[in-house]
Amino acid sequence: MMHRNLLLVPLCIAIAACASTAPVQKQQAQVQVQEQVGFTISEPVSVGDAVRADYERAMLLLEQGDLDRGIAALEQVVAEAPYVSGPRIDLGIAHHRKGDLETAEEHLLAALELNPDHPVALNELGIIQRKTGRFAEARRSYEAALAVFPGYHHARRNLGVLCDLYLADMECALASYEAYMKTVPEDAQASMWIADLQMRMGR
Repeated sequence: MMHRNLLLVPLCIAIAACASTAPVQKQQAQVQVQEQVGFTISEPVSVGDAVRADYERAMLLLEQGDLDRGIAALEQVVAEAPYVSGPRIDLGIAHHRKGDLETAEEHLLAALELNPDHPVALNELGIIQRKTGRFAEARRSYEAALAVFPGYHHARRNLGVLCDLYLADMECALASYEAYMKTVPEDAQASMWIADLQMRMGR
């Protein structure tokens, strides 16, 4: 079976540095495209300065490769701001990197309870579902992420890989790869995948 690398996304959330006592509510992520392949995702919630500092410390630990301490720090942030989905998504990504897919999925589902349309959470959930053999569920997760953010190239590429290698849906794979290449035209590997797929399709 051919190998395709799936794209996991390190999440950087934007949270306002002001006190809040807002009740837990489902929020819709706000996607802001910065550059051709860059974007930030912010949530319409507020946290205090101490929580923001704790979050930044947790992310620094993760960036330094200290997964255990980074996870512990993120768990503290979640306890302090349970209404924010971003730190829960980061916990999911961190546990995924440790190889604990079950815990990773639990955190991603908790994030989606707060923010059902968060494209990063949906993409990360799709990767876990693909790794655990739930291919139809993975497709739904990727497609849900793309319904929220059609230009989300990570999910577009992952959908292409899923359709190509696991679902044998060559039309879906080709459409996904081609849409991905419109956003990331310099990806030579994906260009080769398209050529290989077209050859298999007799085009």
